[in-house]
Amino acid sequence: MAFRERREALRSILNGSTCIRPGSVYDATSIRIAEDLGFELGMFGGSVASLAVLGDPDIALITLTEFAEQVRRMSRASTLPVLVDADHGYGNALNVRRTVQEVEAAGAAGLTIEDTLLPQAFGQAKPQLIPLEEGVGKMKAALDGRSDPSLVILGRTGAVSITDLVDSITRARAYEAVGVDGLFFTGITSRGELEALSAATTLPIVLGGAPEEMTALDYLASQRVRIALQGHAPFAAATQAVYETLKALREGTSPKNLKGIASSELTSRVMREVQTRARSGEFLGLRK
Repeated sequence: MAFRERREALRSILNGSTCIRPGSVYDATSIRIAEDLGFELGMFGGSVASLAVLGDPDIALITLTEFAEQVRRMSRASTLPVLVDADHGYGNALNVRRTVQEVEAAGAAGLTIEDTLLPQAFGQAKPQLIPLEEGVGKMKAALDGRSDPSLVILGRTGAVSITDLVDSITRARAYEAVGVDGLFFTGITSRGELEALSAATTLPIVLGGAPEEMTALDYLASQRVRIALQGHAPFAAATQAVYETLKALREGTSPKNLKGIASSELTSRVMREVQTRARSGEFLGLRK
């Protein structure tokens, strides 16, 4: 599937009438597994990007180059459309424009740009937002930076949990007026907040986490939520599996007695061994 087809697939999800849950992906292996399992969309979060690439917490230490290269690796390995969390765009509005160019070239189907003040300000323990005018400038720069009009750009804000609902509505409306393709909300804790945001805007909504009372897909769809994230459990599960395996080996367990190891069949499928063998036969003259 070409890059444009992946982006059109994401647009179809946003323009549809149902809500889907994407698979959290972070490398070539995880995205192939998500594709094989039938996920319609992959989500590459900023926090999991920092963990997968740097092993660091989500405090905006990862660079645009490192982030885009990981997106490129996934785009090469799979045709699954991926929505990426581009955080604050790695700087000011001009940096945002560059971020869009790099992420688009890397094959992303869409990206989010948020209005959180990043990196964390000196002496400020709590999250802060950039001024509304600066947020609007970033959204304009993001739209100006894309060369493929099918690339999806989402305006993201966590204002509802940082300032208040009124500010969140004001920001969402301003980003909608600029021309972004959808709105990404984090920090929503009640149906009332979601319903107020939905009533005040018209664009498709992506929801970054929600309490248990707001997990029903039919309800979310009725509020124009088209994508509902469900965290990054796959990376946490992989981390636990690696830990348990290394711990067992360190304690003297024989490799043949390890538990929770991927079968040779699964490993072969994930690495696309059948296709590689076919190419080896065709291009290298290798035969069994």
